[in-house]
Amino acid sequence: FQDQAMMKTLSGGNCTLNVPAKNSYRMVVLGASRVGKSSIVSRFLNGRFEDQYTPTIEDFHRKVYNIRGDMYQLDILDTSGNHPFPAMRRLSILTGDVFILVFSLDNRESFDEVKRLQKQILEVKSCLKNKTKESADLPMVICGNKNDHSEISRKVRSDEGENLVSSDENCAYFEVSAKKNTNVDEMFYVLFSMAKLPHEMSPALHRKISIQYSDTFQQKSFRMRRVKDMDAYGMISPFARRPSVNSDLKYIKSKVLREGQSREREKCTIQ
Repeated sequence: FQDQAMMKTLSGGNCTLNVPAKNSYRMVVLGASRVGKSSIVSRFLNGRFEDQYTPTIEDFHRKVYNIRGDMYQLDILDTSGNHPFPAMRRLSILTGDVFILVFSLDNRESFDEVKRLQKQILEVKSCLKNKTKESADLPMVICGNKNDHSEISRKVRSDEGENLVSSDENCAYFEVSAKKNTNVDEMFYVLFSMAKLPHEMSPALHRKISIQYSDTFQQKSFRMRRVKDMDAYGMISPFARRPSVNSDLKYIKSKVLREGQSREREKCTIQ
């Protein structure tokens, strides 16, 4: 990891966090409007559930980890359910490494949308794979949210969701409740396992660290005095900005043209 061209740098005050490019991943969350995509992301990032609904245009988050001394970076793209710009959604799919497709168990139309999204992802990624000779593995979770609602309101049977993933070992189905925090941690654990990422990236398996500790966060010997036995830490980058469209296009172009083997994406500054 000595080659600086292979590092992603996040700066904050006197601190610089260097994440190897090969340890940088993007998680894309897709689904219809009002199914709970942002609520699931909120559970992942801060363990909270917001009752008030605010339509998402597109939200970008970044979390960095120190796991047994190795640095990882996870970018999270929470997309709009309306997808007013099809080209942008296609670009989001092209740049994604792991996917969460969300529907509401009490909304049949949102389940139909997930089926369309699954098909689109497989088609778009297959096209890219044919040009880059990348691995065929495509970690994906299909997530039926709002399982805390009564069975009377259910519009999608469990076996229908399971059928969507039955033929793909890199795809799993979960019924969750972002409101009650049911099966959310388990879902992320399985997703990261399928992606061959450290399972400590799951919300319940690492210590949440404030940015005030960022100056020592990347040190291999980093430990909090109050937590002697834990060797996995996660920190949210508070001012992460979504890489530009131009940056994402260059990233895809470089993969197609094989101009570089590193997984370089636009840098983000923590202010």
